[in-house]
Order: sequence, then structure tokens, then C-alpha cells
Amino acid sequence: MTRKTINNALDIADKNFKKLSIQVSLNGLSFCVTDTVLQKLLFSDSVDFIEEKNPMVVLDELKKKFQEHQLNTMKFDEVVIVHRNTLFGLVPKSLFNADHLLEYLKFNAKVLATDVLSYDIVENHELVNVYVPYMNINNYIYELFGEFTYMHNGTVLLQSLMNNQTQNNETICYVYVNKNQLDITVLDQRKLLLYNSFLYDTKEDFAYYLLFVLEQLELDPKTAVVKLFGSIEEDDPIFQLCFSYIKNISIFAPSSPQLIKLGEPESKSIDFTLINTI
Repeated sequence: MTRKTINNALDIADKNFKKLSIQVSLNGLSFCVTDTVLQKLLFSDSVDFIEEKNPMVVLDELKKKFQEHQLNTMKFDEVVIVHRNTLFGLVPKSLFNADHLLEYLKFNAKVLATDVLSYDIVENHELVNVYVPYMNINNYIYELFGEFTYMHNGTVLLQSLMNNQTQNNETICYVYVNKNQLDITVLDQRKLLLYNSFLYDTKEDFAYYLLFVLEQLELDPKTAVVKLFGSIEEDDPIFQLCFSYIKNISIFAPSSPQLIKLGEPESKSIDFTLINTI
């Protein structure tokens, strides 16, 4: 599933059974620390940026948060980074060649000559997610903690939704809502029809992208099943606008075993993709 660099050489006596999970995007940061034995959330924090920042400024913000919580002085048995951006492309595993990563992205993402490309295997679904990680963040984490795991948020999202789709016999459009970004996943049972991510500024932008996806898949807004989750509620202006076009739309509470392990209500404030890395 991930590009892994886990340190397996630790002796059991040296382990502290603490895991650090971090999600990084140009619109904000979130992270949490968990006790992997007690399956307990120790603490979490997040910050939303007023406007999109560049990766260097995001790194500065991450360093401030680490100093605030003294994370830069702690030791962890496992560290996971989730990179959230729209610089990705899905490739059927049967057609994937790790020597041609740029070929999969150059037509639908703005890739710079200095960008380092990576990929995740979407486990059990014969898909590969090729993407651009924030390497300055990766380098900083490596300097602090040594070996770690990193992945794209789309990988986590797809695996979580597709693995929990066994009970549904209808086509469902899942929309994961975050600050200025929406991820749309359309599943026909466990078959992936579409996954894409869009940046938006207004509720009209949001509705346009959603309706455009339904149109491209020839799904009727009057009957299509659309489930929204993440940073949205029914009284949100975005939901109200979408409801005027899509009648079978609702707020979705995705199931996750980590929600039970961590307990409520603490886990409610943690990003969905971050929860599913714990």
C-alpha cells in the first residue's frame, strides 16, 4: 500500500508503543499520537491555513507545531505521513511500470522538474496510485525520527471505502469534504468507477464539480445516491446548494474499527484519512 521505510530492528525492550500519524497539505496540517498497546489516543492537533501555502511555509508551520507539543524530542516506534494533494493519478496494476512514473502524471498534473515521484499499491484492488509527495516534509521527518512510512491520502481513502463496500449493491458517490478540496469516489459495489480530487473556493464550485462527475458517469441527479462526509453538516451552505440539485444526498458517517478503538468523542475531531492510518 505504501512506500515503506519502517525500522524493524528495534528490540522489544526498546519499544515505547507510540505511533505518530501526520497529514500534510498546502491548506493545513493535522496529526495525532496513539498508544498502540492500549489503543488509546494520547493527543491530537490540527491547523487550517487561511490561504494555501507553499511547501516550505508548510514545513515551517509543522516545525512550530512540533516544538509546541515537543514532538521533536519524542521517540516513536512508528511514524506515518499522509500527503494530501491533487498531484496524483491512478494506474491499473497490470499496466504499471515503476520506471515510467512521470508518464502517468504529466498530462493531468503540474509536475515540476525538481519533483520526486512516488507510488502506493492500493491493496487488494489491483490499482497503483502515482503521486508527488512533499519531499521537504519527508526529509525533515527522516532527520527527526529516522525511518518512516508515507502515502497519499487518496490511497487511504480508496482502501477504506472500497473495503467497506461489501454490503452495498448500488452505485454510490462518496464525497469527502475538506477545506478547499473535495475527493469524489464512485463505487459500484466494490468496483471503482471514478476517483478524483478537486480544489474549490465557493459552494458553487463544489456543486459544479459534483454535478459534472455525475454527468460524466451518466448518473441521474434525481436518483443518484450521494454521500458526503468530512468537514460538512446538513446546515452547511454547500450541502443545501447540492440538495437543491441532488435529492438522494445525505451526510455519511463512515465506519472504521479505529473509531471504536480510540473511543468517542475524541476521535471525531481527527481527519478521516488520518484515523485510518492508526
